[in-house]
Amino acid sequence: MLKKLYKFIILPYTIFLLYLMFFGMGRHQMEYNIIRIKPILSTIYFIEETFSLKDILTIVLGNVLMFIPFGFLGWVFPRLKDLKSLTIDFVSVIIIVEAFQYFSRRGVFDVDDVILNTFGVCLGWKICEFLELRFKSLVV
Repeated sequence: MLKKLYKFIILPYTIFLLYLMFFGMGRHQMEYNIIRIKPILSTIYFIEETFSLKDILTIVLGNVLMFIPFGFLGWVFPRLKDLKSLTIDFVSVIIIVEAFQYFSRRGVFDVDDVILNTFGVCLGWKICEFLELRFKSLVV
């Protein structure tokens, strides 16, 4: 049952997420392109410079939590069932999306986003594995 529901929801969810990444949350086209390639440091600087806990949670946790559903892609694409294949394919795609944000100036190419998004996918994969082991009859 969960697999069928997932297959029905993942495409609209992906479109919604892409909308958020390019147009949502007050995004507008910037005057110049921004790239952040120092891993972890840009997130630390963001946390230090941001006074709002809500903003910190929205950006940092959102970059993890919003990508958890992609950890279940093995249900749709059997070759993405193992973590290595899923991670390699996901990192390739998220780098392309980040590059589109950079070139369109509708966001920032941020290595930390790639890291946090990938962590979310890996967390989702682990949750998927847990559900398949513990709740086999529900997953079908």
